Amino acid sequence: MGAKAANGAVVEVRIDDLDHEGRGVGRVDDKVVFVDGALPGERVSCRYIKEGRHYDQARLEAVLEASPDRTAPPCPVFGICGGCSLQHLVPKAQVAAKERMLAENLLRTGGLRPDQWLAPIDGPQWAYRAKGRLSVRSVRNKGLLVGFRERASSYVTQMDACPVLSPRLEPLIPALKELVAGLSRPDRIPQAEVADTEGDAVVVIRHLTELTSEDRDRLRAFQAEQGVVVETQSKGPETAAPIHSDRPADLHYGLSEFGVTLRFGSTDFIQVNAGVNRQLVSRAIALLEPEEGERVLDLFCGIGNFSLPAAVRGATVLGLEGEAALVARAVANAEENGVAERTRFATADLGEVRLTDLPGTRECDKVLLDPPRSGAVEAVKQIAEDLRPHRVVYVSCNPATLARDAAVLAHGGYRLKEAGIANMFPHTAHVESMARFELEQAG
Repeated sequence: MGAKAANGAVVEVRIDDLDHEGRGVGRVDDKVVFVDGALPGERVSCRYIKEGRHYDQARLEAVLEASPDRTAPPCPVFGICGGCSLQHLVPKAQVAAKERMLAENLLRTGGLRPDQWLAPIDGPQWAYRAKGRLSVRSVRNKGLLVGFRERASSYVTQMDACPVLSPRLEPLIPALKELVAGLSRPDRIPQAEVADTEGDAVVVIRHLTELTSEDRDRLRAFQAEQGVVVETQSKGPETAAPIHSDRPADLHYGLSEFGVTLRFGSTDFIQVNAGVNRQLVSRAIALLEPEEGERVLDLFCGIGNFSLPAAVRGATVLGLEGEAALVARAVANAEENGVAERTRFATADLGEVRLTDLPGTRECDKVLLDPPRSGAVEAVKQIAEDLRPHRVVYVSCNPATLARDAAVLAHGGYRLKEAGIANMFPHTAHVESMARFELEQAG
């Protein structure tokens, strides 16, 4: 810890930007300092909490000159809870900041600018989150806590409500406190995963020791009282099972533009913002333009979120995914929606596999990929060097890795035609984005 941090030094600083965590970025003595709670354009006083070789960290003490985009955060635990970092910034400015983050990453990493910027995708600012993992902790003098973790901490936020959770999920926070407190070993319940769908809402109780018969009776009563389906999970995600074996959860969402319904399991990955996801899929398919007879390769296909709509448009789709359970779900979804004849799904580690070793990849006309935050640099290298499709649509949850992978495509002769953001997580610094690339020349 440096001298300023050790002394709790308070300094004034002008904030120029936001970083990828939603912190204000300024300079003191020509060194970058990140200030929690500060906004671009503001002059603030801040207290040093940590000093490093390349940058320092500070906590906001007072706003001396406020941004016109500053607003009062409605959540009483904002600034403590790690779920949101931008409630103090008006929604329009949040979207603009995310667009800047994407543009800056593309330019800084690969010197890239799209030929056209896409209008941002946006949706409701509150009650949008339909999936979440709530931590559970028993704390002396505070009792049982259920909620999201505190910012930059393993502690659990003391909360009774959350304005970004869907109306079916928010009331479950106090109800879960009462439920878990009444179980035989509340200290062995580390989390509860919740999801709200067009079918059921589900609560998955993670337990580290065997539940007693009385515990299971309590869970059944909770299911009846709350109108949710309760599942228990003793180990990995594959162990999640309904408390009533004859009453499994009916979890699904629809993509009405394409006339498809996708079913999933309680621990499967899906986008948490159903409204924005519908727009995201619509735009991705519009950019991809799958046509009758074309062959589309969908990497990191999950349960078929993009694969099925592409098949509905007439393309033959090969979906690759690293998790076998999601592949099985995609196959079932394709069958249920009548596109099984135009789809094929396979399990593949897309960070390791040589795509050209897999049947059907060499013949692809277009590629769509939606990788995790780490991106898909190995797959992208193979797309640019070996597969050479004439169009690539890249859906990303991390502008830094999108920019890195975009530079690889550009080096391989692809031009960045369009790019834009989707505000999947309002009031956070999370940036969901999309880009379309066209092959113009040999690499």
